Amino acid sequence: MRAFHRRRPVLVYFLLTFAISWTGALAVAAPTLVRGEQPSKYAGILMFPVMILGPCLAGIVLTYILDGASAVRRLFSRMWPGHAAPNWYMAVALPPILIWGVLSGMSRLVSPQFTPSLFWQGVFFGLPAGFIEEIGWSGFALPRMIQGHRLLPESALLGFLWGLWHMPVIDYLGTATPHGRYLLLFFVAFIAALTGLRVIIAALYASTGSLLLAQLVHASSTGALVAFSPAGITPAGEAYWYLGYAAALWIVVIFAVLSFRQRLTGMSPHS
Repeated sequence: MRAFHRRRPVLVYFLLTFAISWTGALAVAAPTLVRGEQPSKYAGILMFPVMILGPCLAGIVLTYILDGASAVRRLFSRMWPGHAAPNWYMAVALPPILIWGVLSGMSRLVSPQFTPSLFWQGVFFGLPAGFIEEIGWSGFALPRMIQGHRLLPESALLGFLWGLWHMPVIDYLGTATPHGRYLLLFFVAFIAALTGLRVIIAALYASTGSLLLAQLVHASSTGALVAFSPAGITPAGEAYWYLGYAAALWIVVIFAVLSFRQRLTGMSPHS
């Protein structure tokens, strides 16, 4: 079994991550599902703390199995500030700036329903997701996925799987829940946004070796989505502004690819 883990560490990681997270989410929702009822929004919120443990636990366990306790210590050492780039705050500020810009623009050009909220406490919702999940996504999966491969396609694949991982709780994300007939459109927009964000996080992590920076950017995006999400948005409107956020992220990715083509296609992770 250990030999299989060494031959297919990324496959094992994703199987274990999805199994832990989705089983945990199902366990939380099971009491209402057994009664033939739709899980409440409260139950949906309770799924999150269980789900975010999946990427983290899978990453730590597999790191220990494959490379021992010293590798786990090295993994956690990348969470110290010393690895972060000098202008790290610019990367952390990028998601809130894009989210605010997209919503402000749409509120002026499309409809007042897109006016961003100012729920500042929402930033704290991003901290558990960013700091716990990235131990697995960036700390374990990314370095092994891009080893010997190009950063852009591998990080985009990781972003797609990251978005897909949210499936059990997708109808509880955002303000306009449930999303009704716009759920599929919202899910597509959500995955597109997370894939673009993942490429950005991967480029930052691969160039600096800072797990802390990856955690902060993830937390910044999640926190800003909660803090600025319009209070009176409709399900259709929420799907469309997530598409706007996805487009903004991919414009950043395209600019980065055009500006730093060699670095983005030839990076290898720091050890």
